[in-house]
Amino acid sequence: MKIAIYGNKHQEAHIEALFRFFEALSSHPGLSVAMEYTFFNYLSRILPSQPHVDEVIHGDKFSAQFALSLGGDGTFLRTAQWVGSKNIPILGINTGHLGYLADTQIDEATDIIDGIINNQFKIEERSLIEVETDNESGPDWKFALNEVAILKQDTASMITVKAAIDDVDIASYKCDGLIIATPTGSTGYNLSVGGPIIEPCAPNWVISPIAAHSLTMRPLVVRNTGIITATTTSRASNYLLSLDGRSTTMQSGTTIKIRKAPFSIKVAQRPDHHFCDTLRDKLLWGIDKR
Repeated sequence: MKIAIYGNKHQEAHIEALFRFFEALSSHPGLSVAMEYTFFNYLSRILPSQPHVDEVIHGDKFSAQFALSLGGDGTFLRTAQWVGSKNIPILGINTGHLGYLADTQIDEATDIIDGIINNQFKIEERSLIEVETDNESGPDWKFALNEVAILKQDTASMITVKAAIDDVDIASYKCDGLIIATPTGSTGYNLSVGGPIIEPCAPNWVISPIAAHSLTMRPLVVRNTGIITATTTSRASNYLLSLDGRSTTMQSGTTIKIRKAPFSIKVAQRPDHHFCDTLRDKLLWGIDKR
């Protein structure tokens, strides 16, 4: 089995655990380990010895049966971009902060490796959003696992976002921004502006305004099979289009189309994992602190 590994360059607090983890990986003759080259170079500098890998990956042209993301939730999103449409399950190993997507711990090295070898992780299919713009501008990778955010740029002036689904008008949002979140992203930016939490595999999106200029503008849950169009105008000449935190400057008046991506991201999770447990453990959902 070939495992592809991606990680961030903030691992100094986990040097001993990482060293043990890669030693354990190399001790299994049935495993072939490939690693993204910037992460490999970084680990080669901070670990007592260079991690043993069978392949160093440059770019995103690779194949594997399993992928590991070492870091926090931001690293998991970048790993999802790296994996793209390859249909490879991704297991998040948390060496970051919250670890909502990456909910296994680096100290569980033996259990993680045994679970991969013995096919003990369950796989959830997570939908992505695909974005199309009406000109050549826009992000290079037009997909988002968490959310698409339309945001005002560095100005005090609000923006107006005229939104429709399948050519039926939803509203003209006068606001600081508008978030279209997947169920996976419902616990992120969407939650911070008062949007609802959606079960990770539900066939829905949530549209949440940021600082709307009207009390009637509330978050709206919609099906993910429709096509959302959003035309944004502003007193400024530009606004920001952000996909999972990757921002691009767009011209005022530009229309974007938002649809469900033709592929999904496979998230590997422990067999006993349930999203309600994560809500309680990570977000203290329903916890009585008295």
